[in-house]
Amino acid sequence: MKPKILELFAGAGGLALGVERAGFDTVGLIEHDKDCTETLKRNRPNWNVIHSKVEDIDYSEFVGIDVLSGGFPCQAFSSAGKRLGFKDKRGNLFFEMMRPIRELKPSIVLAENVQGLLSHNQGKTIQTVVSALQKEGYYVHYQLLNAVDFGVPQKRKRLILVASNNNVHIPDIQPNTLTHKTLKDSLQDCPKSEGMEYSTAKKKVMSLVPQGGCWTSLPDKIQRDYMGASYGKDSKMGGRRGIARRIAWNEPSLTILCSPSQKQTERCHPEETRPFTVRESARIQTFPDDWIFSGSISSQYRQIGNAVPVIFAEHIAKHIKSLFE
Repeated sequence: MKPKILELFAGAGGLALGVERAGFDTVGLIEHDKDCTETLKRNRPNWNVIHSKVEDIDYSEFVGIDVLSGGFPCQAFSSAGKRLGFKDKRGNLFFEMMRPIRELKPSIVLAENVQGLLSHNQGKTIQTVVSALQKEGYYVHYQLLNAVDFGVPQKRKRLILVASNNNVHIPDIQPNTLTHKTLKDSLQDCPKSEGMEYSTAKKKVMSLVPQGGCWTSLPDKIQRDYMGASYGKDSKMGGRRGIARRIAWNEPSLTILCSPSQKQTERCHPEETRPFTVRESARIQTFPDDWIFSGSISSQYRQIGNAVPVIFAEHIAKHIKSLFE
Protein backbone atom coordinates (compact mmCIF):
# COMPACT_ATOMS: atom_id res chain seq x y z
CA MET A 1 0.00 0.00 0.00
CA LYS A 2 1.07 3.55 -0.68
CA PRO A 3 1.89 5.61 2.43
CA LYS A 4 -0.80 8.22 3.11
CA ILE A 5 0.31 11.83 3.37
CA LEU A 6 -1.44 15.02 4.48
CA GLU A 7 0.16 18.30 3.41
CA LEU A 8 -0.26 21.65 5.17
CA PHE A 9 0.65 24.98 3.53
CA ALA A 10 0.47 23.27 0.14
CA GLY A 11 1.15 26.39 -1.95
CA ALA A 12 1.20 25.87 -5.70
CA GLY A 13 1.99 22.16 -5.50
CA GLY A 14 5.75 21.76 -5.86
CA LEU A 15 6.04 19.44 -2.86
CA ALA A 16 2.77 17.68 -3.70
CA LEU A 17 3.91 16.93 -7.24
CA GLY A 18 7.21 15.49 -6.00
CA VAL A 19 5.37 13.37 -3.43
CA GLU A 20 2.97 12.12 -6.11
CA ARG A 21 5.87 11.11 -8.35
CA ALA A 22 7.49 9.26 -5.44
CA GLY A 23 4.40 7.07 -5.04
CA PHE A 24 2.54 8.46 -2.03
CA ASP A 25 -1.23 8.65 -1.62
CA THR A 26 -2.02 12.31 -0.89
CA VAL A 27 -5.20 12.35 1.20
CA GLY A 28 -5.43 16.10 1.67
CA LEU A 29 -3.81 19.41 0.72
CA ILE A 30 -4.57 22.39 2.95
CA GLU A 31 -3.95 25.89 1.63
CA HIS A 32 -5.36 29.29 2.62
CA ASP A 33 -4.28 31.35 -0.41
CA LYS A 34 -7.11 31.54 -2.96
CA ASP A 35 -4.88 31.58 -6.05
CA CYS A 36 -2.77 28.66 -4.82
CA THR A 37 -5.94 26.68 -4.08
CA GLU A 38 -7.23 27.39 -7.58
CA THR A 39 -3.87 26.33 -9.06
CA LEU A 40 -4.03 23.00 -7.23
CA LYS A 41 -7.66 22.31 -8.19
CA ARG A 42 -7.12 23.36 -11.79
CA ASN A 43 -4.18 21.02 -12.34
CA ARG A 44 -5.31 18.07 -10.21
CA PRO A 45 -9.14 17.98 -9.99
CA ASN A 46 -8.89 14.59 -8.25
CA TRP A 47 -6.84 15.93 -5.32
CA ASN A 48 -8.61 16.67 -2.04
CA VAL A 49 -7.76 20.38 -1.90
CA ILE A 50 -9.08 22.21 1.16
CA HIS A 51 -9.21 26.01 1.03
CA SER A 52 -8.77 26.92 4.69
CA LYS A 53 -6.47 28.26 7.36
CA VAL A 54 -4.73 25.40 9.16
CA GLU A 55 -6.02 26.68 12.49
CA ASP A 56 -9.62 26.12 11.32
CA ILE A 57 -9.19 22.48 10.26
CA ASP A 58 -10.84 19.52 12.00
CA TYR A 59 -8.21 16.82 11.55
CA SER A 60 -10.37 13.90 12.70
CA GLU A 61 -11.04 12.78 9.09
CA PHE A 62 -7.31 12.25 8.59
CA VAL A 63 -6.72 9.75 11.39
CA GLY A 64 -4.45 6.99 10.11
CA ILE A 65 -2.14 9.05 7.91
CA ASP A 66 1.48 7.97 7.70
CA VAL A 67 3.14 11.32 6.92
CA LEU A 68 2.36 14.94 7.74
CA SER A 69 4.24 17.45 5.61
CA GLY A 70 4.39 21.20 5.24
CA GLY A 71 6.66 24.13 4.67
CA PHE A 72 5.30 26.45 7.33
CA PRO A 73 5.66 30.10 6.22
CA CYS A 74 9.30 31.08 6.10
CA GLN A 75 9.13 34.88 5.83
CA ALA A 76 9.43 35.28 9.60
CA PHE A 77 12.87 33.62 9.54
CA SER A 78 14.23 34.77 6.17
CA SER A 79 17.30 36.99 6.04
CA ALA A 80 15.46 39.01 3.37
CA GLY A 81 12.84 40.10 5.92
CA LYS A 82 12.70 41.51 9.45
CA ARG A 83 13.33 38.06 10.98
CA LEU A 84 10.74 38.43 13.75
CA GLY A 85 10.45 34.66 14.07
CA PHE A 86 7.78 33.43 16.46
CA LYS A 87 6.83 37.07 17.17
CA ASP A 88 5.50 37.15 13.60
CA LYS A 89 2.07 35.51 13.26
CA ARG A 90 3.41 33.60 10.23
CA GLY A 91 6.20 32.15 12.37
CA ASN A 92 3.62 31.06 14.91
CA LEU A 93 2.04 28.81 12.29
CA PHE A 94 4.66 26.23 13.24
CA PHE A 95 2.73 25.69 16.47
CA GLU A 96 -0.45 25.20 14.42
CA MET A 97 1.43 22.44 12.63
CA MET A 98 2.04 20.81 15.99
CA ARG A 99 -1.72 20.39 16.61
CA PRO A 100 -2.28 17.73 13.88
CA ILE A 101 1.02 16.11 14.90
CA ARG A 102 -0.35 15.67 18.43
CA GLU A 103 -3.79 14.58 17.24
CA LEU A 104 -2.80 12.28 14.35
CA LYS A 105 0.57 10.95 15.49
CA PRO A 106 1.89 10.37 11.95
CA SER A 107 4.88 8.06 11.66
CA ILE A 108 6.88 10.72 9.82
CA VAL A 109 6.82 14.51 9.84
CA LEU A 110 8.44 16.41 6.97
CA ALA A 111 9.08 20.17 7.17
CA GLU A 112 10.88 22.47 4.75
CA ASN A 113 12.08 25.99 5.48
CA VAL A 114 14.70 28.61 4.70
CA GLN A 115 18.33 28.42 5.75
CA GLY A 116 17.75 31.38 8.07
CA LEU A 117 15.78 29.21 10.48
CA LEU A 118 19.07 27.62 11.58
CA SER A 119 20.69 30.89 12.66
CA HIS A 120 17.56 32.74 13.78
CA ASN A 121 17.75 33.97 17.39
CA GLN A 122 21.25 32.48 17.78
CA GLY A 123 19.97 28.99 17.01
CA LYS A 124 17.25 29.04 19.66
CA THR A 125 14.43 28.93 17.11
CA ILE A 126 15.44 25.62 15.55
CA GLN A 127 15.90 24.19 19.05
CA THR A 128 12.36 25.28 19.91
CA VAL A 129 11.12 23.39 16.83
CA VAL A 130 13.15 20.28 17.69
CA SER A 131 12.12 20.36 21.36
CA ALA A 132 8.43 20.62 20.46
CA LEU A 133 8.70 17.49 18.29
CA GLN A 134 10.79 15.61 20.85
CA LYS A 135 8.19 16.36 23.50
CA GLU A 136 5.69 14.45 21.33
CA GLY A 137 8.03 11.45 21.12
CA TYR A 138 9.73 12.16 17.80
CA TYR A 139 13.33 11.56 16.83
CA VAL A 140 14.36 14.61 14.80
CA HIS A 141 16.86 14.85 11.98
CA TYR A 142 17.51 17.99 9.98
CA GLN A 143 20.04 19.08 7.41
CA LEU A 144 20.75 21.92 5.03
CA LEU A 145 20.48 20.88 1.39
CA ASN A 146 21.04 22.68 -1.89
CA ALA A 147 18.53 21.91 -4.64
CA VAL A 148 21.27 22.28 -7.27
CA ASP A 149 22.77 19.00 -5.96
CA PHE A 150 19.55 17.18 -6.88
CA GLY A 151 19.24 18.11 -10.54
CA VAL A 152 17.54 21.48 -10.07
CA PRO A 153 19.08 24.22 -12.28
CA GLN A 154 19.13 26.60 -9.34
CA LYS A 155 21.21 27.32 -6.24
CA ARG A 156 18.56 27.06 -3.54
CA LYS A 157 19.54 26.13 0.02
CA ARG A 158 16.75 24.79 2.19
CA LEU A 159 16.46 23.26 5.64
CA ILE A 160 14.83 19.84 5.46
CA LEU A 161 13.56 18.39 8.74
CA VAL A 162 12.40 14.77 9.03
CA ALA A 163 11.02 13.44 12.32
CA SER A 164 10.05 9.84 13.18
CA ASN A 165 8.01 8.55 16.12
CA ASN A 166 8.79 4.87 15.60
CA ASN A 167 12.51 4.87 16.42
CA VAL A 168 13.48 4.57 12.76
CA HIS A 169 16.99 5.85 12.17
CA ILE A 170 16.88 8.69 9.65
CA PRO A 171 20.02 8.80 7.53
CA ASP A 172 21.23 11.91 5.72
CA ILE A 173 19.61 12.67 2.39
CA GLN A 174 22.39 12.27 -0.15
CA PRO A 175 22.81 14.39 -3.32
CA ASN A 176 22.06 12.45 -6.48
CA THR A 177 24.24 14.36 -8.94
CA LEU A 178 27.71 15.82 -9.12
CA THR A 179 26.97 17.66 -12.37
CA HIS A 180 24.96 20.81 -11.88
CA LYS A 181 22.36 21.67 -14.50
CA THR A 182 22.74 25.07 -16.09
CA LEU A 183 20.26 27.66 -17.23
CA LYS A 184 20.84 26.57 -20.82
CA ASP A 185 19.93 22.97 -19.88
CA SER A 186 16.72 24.21 -18.25
CA LEU A 187 15.35 26.77 -20.68
CA GLN A 188 15.77 25.04 -24.04
CA ASP A 189 12.45 25.18 -25.93
CA CYS A 190 10.72 26.85 -22.99
CA PRO A 191 7.15 27.84 -23.91
CA LYS A 192 6.48 31.56 -24.37
CA SER A 193 4.55 33.23 -21.58
CA GLU A 194 3.82 36.51 -19.87
CA GLY A 195 6.33 38.11 -17.59
CA MET A 196 7.17 41.29 -15.72
CA GLU A 197 9.36 44.02 -17.16
CA TYR A 198 11.96 46.24 -15.56
CA SER A 199 11.29 49.95 -15.12
CA THR A 200 12.96 52.19 -17.70
CA ALA A 201 15.63 53.25 -15.19
CA LYS A 202 16.37 49.68 -14.05
CA LYS A 203 16.49 48.40 -17.62
CA LYS A 204 19.07 51.06 -18.48
CA VAL A 205 21.27 49.88 -15.59
CA MET A 206 20.75 46.17 -16.23
CA SER A 207 21.65 46.55 -19.91
CA LEU A 208 25.21 47.36 -18.76
CA VAL A 209 25.61 44.08 -16.81
CA PRO A 210 27.26 41.18 -18.71
CA GLN A 211 26.32 37.51 -18.36
CA GLY A 212 27.35 36.27 -14.92
CA GLY A 213 27.84 39.83 -13.72
CA CYS A 214 26.12 41.92 -11.06
CA TRP A 215 26.32 45.43 -9.60
CA THR A 216 30.12 45.12 -9.31
CA SER A 217 30.29 45.04 -13.11
CA LEU A 218 28.86 48.57 -13.34
CA PRO A 219 30.85 51.81 -13.55
CA ASP A 220 31.57 53.18 -10.08
CA LYS A 221 29.19 56.15 -10.29
CA ILE A 222 26.31 53.93 -11.38
CA GLN A 223 27.21 51.45 -8.63
CA ARG A 224 26.92 54.21 -6.03
CA ASP A 225 23.65 55.53 -7.42
CA TYR A 226 22.09 52.10 -7.77
CA MET A 227 23.26 50.61 -4.47
CA GLY A 228 22.47 53.68 -2.39
CA ALA A 229 22.93 52.90 1.32
CA SER A 230 24.00 49.36 0.44
CA TYR A 231 27.15 50.69 -1.20
CA GLY A 232 29.82 50.19 1.45
CA LYS A 233 32.61 48.02 2.67
CA ASP A 234 30.55 44.88 3.30
CA SER A 235 29.30 44.87 -0.28
CA LYS A 236 32.75 45.76 -1.66
CA MET A 237 34.12 42.77 0.22
CA GLY A 238 32.07 40.46 -1.97
CA GLY A 239 28.59 40.23 -0.47
CA ARG A 240 25.22 41.07 -2.00
CA ARG A 241 26.11 39.65 -5.40
CA GLY A 242 22.44 38.98 -6.09
CA ILE A 243 21.84 42.69 -6.72
CA ALA A 244 21.64 43.66 -10.42
CA ARG A 245 22.52 40.07 -11.30
CA ARG A 246 22.38 38.76 -14.87
CA ILE A 247 22.53 34.95 -14.90
CA ALA A 248 24.87 33.29 -17.41
CA TRP A 249 23.73 30.46 -19.68
CA ASN A 250 26.49 28.18 -18.40
CA GLU A 251 25.58 28.39 -14.69
CA PRO A 252 22.60 27.48 -12.52
CA SER A 253 20.22 30.28 -11.64
CA LEU A 254 20.36 31.94 -8.27
CA THR A 255 17.37 31.22 -6.02
CA ILE A 256 14.09 32.00 -7.76
CA LEU A 257 12.25 34.48 -5.54
CA CYS A 258 8.70 35.81 -5.32
CA SER A 259 9.31 39.12 -7.07
CA PRO A 260 11.66 39.10 -10.07
CA SER A 261 12.25 42.81 -10.57
CA GLN A 262 12.84 44.46 -7.19
CA LYS A 263 16.29 45.40 -5.94
CA GLN A 264 18.13 42.37 -4.51
CA THR A 265 15.78 40.03 -6.39
CA GLU A 266 17.04 40.62 -9.92
CA ARG A 267 17.43 37.44 -11.90
CA CYS A 268 18.02 38.89 -15.36
CA HIS A 269 17.79 36.79 -18.52
CA PRO A 270 21.25 36.02 -19.97
CA GLU A 271 20.69 37.79 -23.29
CA GLU A 272 17.55 39.87 -23.01
CA THR A 273 17.31 42.67 -20.45
CA ARG A 274 14.26 41.42 -18.59
CA PRO A 275 13.32 39.13 -15.70
CA PHE A 276 12.58 35.49 -16.39
CA THR A 277 9.02 34.93 -17.58
CA VAL A 278 6.48 32.92 -15.60
CA ARG A 279 7.19 29.76 -17.60
CA GLU A 280 10.96 30.23 -17.41
CA SER A 281 10.73 30.66 -13.64
CA ALA A 282 8.56 27.54 -13.44
CA ARG A 283 11.10 25.59 -15.52
CA ILE A 284 13.88 26.63 -13.15
CA GLN A 285 11.69 25.37 -10.28
CA THR A 286 11.24 22.13 -12.33
CA PHE A 287 7.46 22.42 -12.68
CA PRO A 288 6.14 20.65 -15.80
CA ASP A 289 5.19 22.94 -18.68
CA ASP A 290 1.53 21.94 -18.42
CA TRP A 291 1.25 23.07 -14.78
CA ILE A 292 -0.84 26.23 -14.99
CA PHE A 293 -0.72 28.91 -12.28
CA SER A 294 -3.87 30.87 -11.43
CA GLY A 295 -4.19 34.52 -10.48
CA SER A 296 -2.42 37.71 -11.51
CA ILE A 297 1.11 37.76 -12.90
CA SER A 298 2.49 38.89 -9.52
CA SER A 299 0.57 36.06 -7.80
CA GLN A 300 1.95 33.50 -10.26
CA TYR A 301 5.51 34.67 -9.60
CA ARG A 302 4.87 34.49 -5.85
CA GLN A 303 3.49 30.96 -6.08
CA ILE A 304 6.49 29.80 -8.10
CA GLY A 305 9.01 31.55 -5.85
CA ASN A 306 7.54 30.02 -2.69
CA ALA A 307 7.41 26.48 -4.08
CA VAL A 308 9.65 23.52 -3.37
CA PRO A 309 11.33 22.54 -6.68
CA VAL A 310 9.45 19.50 -7.93
CA ILE A 311 12.35 17.14 -8.56
CA PHE A 312 13.97 18.19 -5.26
CA ALA A 313 10.70 17.29 -3.51
CA GLU A 314 10.57 13.97 -5.37
CA HIS A 315 14.03 12.99 -4.17
CA ILE A 316 13.19 13.89 -0.55
CA ALA A 317 9.89 11.97 -0.78
CA LYS A 318 11.66 8.87 -2.11
CA HIS A 319 14.06 9.08 0.82
CA ILE A 320 11.13 9.18 3.24
CA LYS A 321 9.37 6.35 1.45
CA SER A 322 12.47 4.19 1.94
CA LEU A 323 12.02 4.57 5.70
CA PHE A 324 8.72 2.67 5.41
CA GLU A 325 10.30 -0.02 3.26
